[in-house]
Amino acid sequence: MSTSARAAAFPLPGPPNPARALRSRATGAVPGLRHRPAAPADPEKAAEIDRRLEAWARGLDLFPPRWTGDFAQFQFGRAVTLQHPGAADLERLTAAGKLLLAENIVDSCYCEEDEGRGGARRGLGGRLVIAQSALDPFHGTPALEEEWRHGVQADGPLRSYHWALKDYAAFATPSQSDRLVHDIARLHLGYLAEASWAETRHRPRVWEYLVMRQFNNFRPCLSVVDAVDGYELPEAVYARPEIQRITALACNATTIVNDLYSFTKELASDPEHLNLPQVVAANDRCGLKAAYLTSVGIHNEVMDAFERESAAVSALSPLVERYARGLSDWVAGNHEWHATNSHRYHLPDYW
Repeated sequence: MSTSARAAAFPLPGPPNPARALRSRATGAVPGLRHRPAAPADPEKAAEIDRRLEAWARGLDLFPPRWTGDFAQFQFGRAVTLQHPGAADLERLTAAGKLLLAENIVDSCYCEEDEGRGGARRGLGGRLVIAQSALDPFHGTPALEEEWRHGVQADGPLRSYHWALKDYAAFATPSQSDRLVHDIARLHLGYLAEASWAETRHRPRVWEYLVMRQFNNFRPCLSVVDAVDGYELPEAVYARPEIQRITALACNATTIVNDLYSFTKELASDPEHLNLPQVVAANDRCGLKAAYLTSVGIHNEVMDAFERESAAVSALSPLVERYARGLSDWVAGNHEWHATNSHRYHLPDYW
């Protein structure tokens, strides 16, 4: 089917009724969504990480003063404190926060057209390959390497990647750092797929959308759970198919959580923004409420598979059990951050 024919066959439904949404503005956990309770975040620890992150960002001139409100509303310190309850120390939590902040700066400045920060789909591949070089350094002649270094340091998003990785690599092993670099490359591939579909107005099938989201997701954040907790899952173990599967399932569950909690926020700014309920509605020819509830069910199946298979592989060794627990903690903390971040997210009026 051609792109134009597919668009006609699967028109995107409209957003939730604005008047009803304004009356509702519900917060809290999505009803019926499978999740495990998260360990409470220490507010003093979260505030200290936020203080360190803002000082780091200001020192590197990563974003203009008008972004201060966005920084505060995101609650980076609370996010990483919830997601890494077993962190070895405050320095490692701060490094995780720097990576999270850098990933959001690159996404906002390079990819997100609706945020008014210079992002654009057109030419995204060129920007992202240079961004990847801030993590995976260029090797050439001395003169060209010097030009590359100046180019990286001349741009805020590139600086954020470069220095966030440098601070992480100060305590992570070379294998852990390389793992992260490759997972950010996966993230960039997902960004490119989403941008391509927006340019061509491709309406993906549900499985196609979820394939894209398996790349365009939180995997770089989960890549660091062992390093932040102060140990290493050896590369030979990490590469095993069953370990890769539970890692992917955890990442996919957290990404669907993001789709569900950011649903009204995204549609308010861009009624055609792709997310799982939109894609389900277009493919199943149903309303957004039915599609949203179907998406909750998809999440729950993925979450069930993650918990079941994590329990099975945990029997391999105490180290694998620790890694699986770290993934589970990140999933729980990520859900808690979404469900309680009322500055950013409100549920649709579907219950």
